[in-house]
Amino acid sequence: AAARAFRLLPAAPRDLDPPAGKGPRSPARRISSDRDTVERDLLRLVLTLVELLRQLMERQALHRVDQGDLTDEQEERLGATLMLLHDRMSDLCAQYGLTMEDLNLDLGPLGTLLPPSD
Repeated sequence: AAARAFRLLPAAPRDLDPPAGKGPRSPARRISSDRDTVERDLLRLVLTLVELLRQLMERQALHRVDQGDLTDEQEERLGATLMLLHDRMSDLCAQYGLTMEDLNLDLGPLGTLLPPSD
């Protein structure tokens, strides 16, 4: 039932009729998922959120370093922790056949979720 509920299908014809006096509407789309890939898709979503948080923490850490809020020991510990998290993320992506670029969700007109990698 879940696979049927999440299959990517064009919208029903009643959803495609444009409102009176308006131009044609683009077809609404539904979420695509397959029972064979649902675990991988869920892992991709979770890893995307973890990567977003990792990047936010990294930016905050760099800001704190620039402000001089951290001791040398704290900077070293924070840098090592962020590098370890990045390595673990890369390992998990490789284990499930994903790349870091696969985690960057396209949000349509808003652009991508994650900033471009340097």
